[in-house]
Amino acid sequence: MELDYPFRGRCLVQNSPANRVPSHGTDQFGTAFAIDFVPVDGQNRSSRFTATSLVRTEAPETFIGFGQPVLSPVTGTVVLTDDHAEDHDAYRGLPSVGYALTQARRVAAGWGALAGNYVVVQESLSRQFVALCHLRQGSIRVRVGQNIQVGAMIAQFGNSGNSTEPHLHVQAVDSLDFTQVTGVPCYFPTACRATARSWMAPRSARRHLARTPSSRRPSCRRHR
Repeated sequence: MELDYPFRGRCLVQNSPANRVPSHGTDQFGTAFAIDFVPVDGQNRSSRFTATSLVRTEAPETFIGFGQPVLSPVTGTVVLTDDHAEDHDAYRGLPSVGYALTQARRVAAGWGALAGNYVVVQESLSRQFVALCHLRQGSIRVRVGQNIQVGAMIAQFGNSGNSTEPHLHVQAVDSLDFTQVTGVPCYFPTACRATARSWMAPRSARRHLARTPSSRRPSCRRHR
């Protein structure tokens, strides 16, 4: 499924099908080809990592991605939204260990508990669906039934649901039944045509850096 980048600026790409399939370690909930975008600064940092980061949780507002615009990666119709989840603290260092131990509880609660706040858009041509997850509570600007164009602002980066730091989880799926849904491969041809092989190859770079300049003609390259 062809997508445009759902952000402006600079993001680190993690948990990508360029690394492995399924990208999140499971086919459950249609996440086989899901991608996580983490906003970073010019030094590829989502936030300064200090001694405090090792032992304490951190407010999401201290991360540069928190509150940045989330853009629609497709033209289509909004079919689902949810804004119930609070943005929680970020977990790095030792706190991330304790957070990981509660993962099973969130999985048992279903896809919605993992996604946090989300918007799902049905793409107008393929009729398949794109979910954008972990959105900032109170930031969703679209409603169910609304037709939107690619690049339209729909919400902000947040830290809701199953998230250790502010980022955007993007996945394409073939239905809205997340108990039986199948993940759909997605790609960014306008951005990554020159590096399409490294983007798709399971043994390629462990992480990629995606950058979208103000012209909205994004580029991507390997990041080691």
